[in-house]
Amino acid sequence: MASNIPAPLPPSTANWHWKNKTVTPWAKQWFERELTTVRVSGEGTEEVGIERVVEVDGDVELGQRKSKLITIYDCRVVLNWSGTASDGTAVSGKLTIPEVSHEVTLDGTSDYVYEWKLDTARSPAVDSLFNLAKARLPAALEEKFSAFPAAIIDTHGRDLQVSADPSRQGSPAPSASNASSAAKTSDAALKKRADGSGAVKSAGKPVNTTRVTVEANFVASADDLYAILTDESRIPHWTRAPAKSKPEAGAEYSLFGGGVKGKFVSVSPPKEFVQTWALSSPTWPEGHVATLTTTLEQGSDSTKVTWALDGVPLGMEEEITRNIQGY
Repeated sequence: MASNIPAPLPPSTANWHWKNKTVTPWAKQWFERELTTVRVSGEGTEEVGIERVVEVDGDVELGQRKSKLITIYDCRVVLNWSGTASDGTAVSGKLTIPEVSHEVTLDGTSDYVYEWKLDTARSPAVDSLFNLAKARLPAALEEKFSAFPAAIIDTHGRDLQVSADPSRQGSPAPSASNASSAAKTSDAALKKRADGSGAVKSAGKPVNTTRVTVEANFVASADDLYAILTDESRIPHWTRAPAKSKPEAGAEYSLFGGGVKGKFVSVSPPKEFVQTWALSSPTWPEGHVATLTTTLEQGSDSTKVTWALDGVPLGMEEEITRNIQGY
C-alpha cells in the first residue's frame, strides 16, 4: 500500500549517507584479467611479461562520503613472470608487490615496492632478461594499477549513489499527492509523548502506546541536517510535498501537504528539537497527539541523528520503524 512507502530522499541528501560496498572478489578477477596482459620487449628476441596472478591478499571496497565515491583498498599482489632470453632460454620467476593501495596509487604517499625472485639458473642472457623485467615491468604494471580505481567506480558506483535521473533509480518517485499519503504512516513514527506513559487518551478513548527509537549516521554536518529537517524551504526536498515550518518554540508546522501537523515545543540548534505531532490519517487514533525528539550528535566526519518516539500506538512499531529506516 502507498501508505507503507516512505517518501524517498532526493539524490543530494541520499548521497550523504556513509555507504560501503565490498568488491574484493571482483577486484581479484580484475587483477587476473588485466595484469596478465602486461608484456614488454627488449633487445632482439627478448620478451617478458606477467604469466599468472598467484595471489591477491587484502580487501577492496568502494565507499561513499559526502556524495563522493572513494576507493578503499590495500592489497598484497603476488605474480609469476616469465619470458624468453636472447639465446632462447625460457626464464621465469616471482614478483611480490607488498602494497597496492589507494594511498600509493592516488595519494602518492609512498612508491611501489617490488620484490623480485629469479627461478631460472643464471647466465648472461638470463641476467639480461631479468634486468629487462626489473627495468620495464614496473611502469607497465603501474599503468594498470592507475586504472584500477576508475574501474571500481565505473563498475560499482551506481550501486551506491542515487541518481538525479528517475530512470536510473531503483523505484519511481511518488507523485505529490501520493507523497502526502505515503508520509502519514512514516511520520507516525516520528512521534514521542513527553509524559512517556503507556496509555493515553484519544478523543476520550485510551490508546496503549510504546516508544520507538531509530538512529542513523549521515556524512553531513549537524548544521546542515538541522536545516534540512526544519527549514521550510528545504523540507520539500525530502518530503516532495508542501511544508510549513518555522523552528521556534510555539510555532506551528505542517508537513506533507498537511498530512502531519503540530507545534515546535523547544529548539536547540543544531543539537535538538522537540515537536508535537498530529496525523491526518484514518489509521491514526482520532485526537491522538504524540511528541518527537530529534537529536543530532556531530562526530568527526559524520552526524548521528536519533529519533525518539513516544506515544506510538501498539501494533504499529515495526511498520513505523521500517518507514523511518527508509529515510
